[in-house]
Amino acid sequence: MNANELPRLTAPAPSEPVLWLETPEQLDDWLAAQPKEPLTLDTEFERVSTYYPIPGLVQLGLADQFRLVDPEVAEASAGFRAALEDEQRPKLLYAVSEDLELFRHWLGLPMQGVIDLQLGVAFAGLGFSKGYAKLVESLFGESLDKTLTRSNWISRPLSDLQQRYAIDDVRFLKPIYDWLQEVLAGRGLQQALVEESARFAADLASQDDPTRHYLKLRGGWPLSAPQQQVLQALVSWRERECHRQDKPRNWVMADPLLLAMAETQPKTLNALSDIQGLASGQVRRHGDTLLALIAKADAAEDVAIEPIAAPLTRDQQSFYKQLKKHFVRAAEAADIPIELLAPRKRLEAVLQQQTLAGNPFFEGWRSQILAPVRGTIEELLS
Repeated sequence: MNANELPRLTAPAPSEPVLWLETPEQLDDWLAAQPKEPLTLDTEFERVSTYYPIPGLVQLGLADQFRLVDPEVAEASAGFRAALEDEQRPKLLYAVSEDLELFRHWLGLPMQGVIDLQLGVAFAGLGFSKGYAKLVESLFGESLDKTLTRSNWISRPLSDLQQRYAIDDVRFLKPIYDWLQEVLAGRGLQQALVEESARFAADLASQDDPTRHYLKLRGGWPLSAPQQQVLQALVSWRERECHRQDKPRNWVMADPLLLAMAETQPKTLNALSDIQGLASGQVRRHGDTLLALIAKADAAEDVAIEPIAAPLTRDQQSFYKQLKKHFVRAAEAADIPIELLAPRKRLEAVLQQQTLAGNPFFEGWRSQILAPVRGTIEELLS
């Protein structure tokens, strides 16, 4: 879809002044008044010196009604929690990853019924990871002031400008959703948006597993299996320590230090201190713990660990380019981004496995898109 084909949509005007739900009971009643209406949702938060985001504001919309909610009010609302967990009630967000992380750690719940409208825009053929402000300008002809993105959302009172900015983050979501429903119905991709939003949310939740975070340290691929087992133990400890202290990863222990420990496997505090970049204070605080983790992981028998993915060899890179051409052909025929249909990491996995068969990522709506080229792909892989 190109810019000339875009409609000019309209969005409900915000109330003046902006309205707040000031008690949990008000929020419960407001949500209960329209139980079948999709809930538009956004959040503002702060995350500078902490591991977890600190909630600053919740923005909500039901049809043409928009409200702001303080975090303590949302946290105490049983109706709000129930709405987030209700799989039958769509929650409309734009670029959901940070909001879902906030709700997992702040309220301790996985949201259900999430619809990521940024994915919907990609399914509509408008590009991958399209920014919200640019989309609003294209569809509504309105320019959003993004200068307040990094303003202080924790302190109160919020300025009138902050409140209007916050409402704008949800005011356009329902009209975008309604338009996407029509566009995607014509493309046969309405259910694809539901499936992909749910899959993406599940993938985000699975990233919280500290025992698997070592796989993200791509620089560890040359390590042997026993060394990667040590790395897994060290990274799992670092993740749990970040959770306990509520501090960013680099404030606790940077990736290069963990990689160096896994490679050298120091057995004494002096040897640990010799690792370049490891501060003496870190050795004092964590040295004994790190040495114990290294010794325990090193002594473990029957190493059976998922290896960190190695970069493609030159021959594999050449084959990858041949393989990708067929996926690109399918993506172009469906007018959806290749990044949505077949992200690089998923394509590399196909190359390693030498087949699409049994790969759940390429089932569902992707199987439909790939049907015209699937035989060619399987033949190439074989």
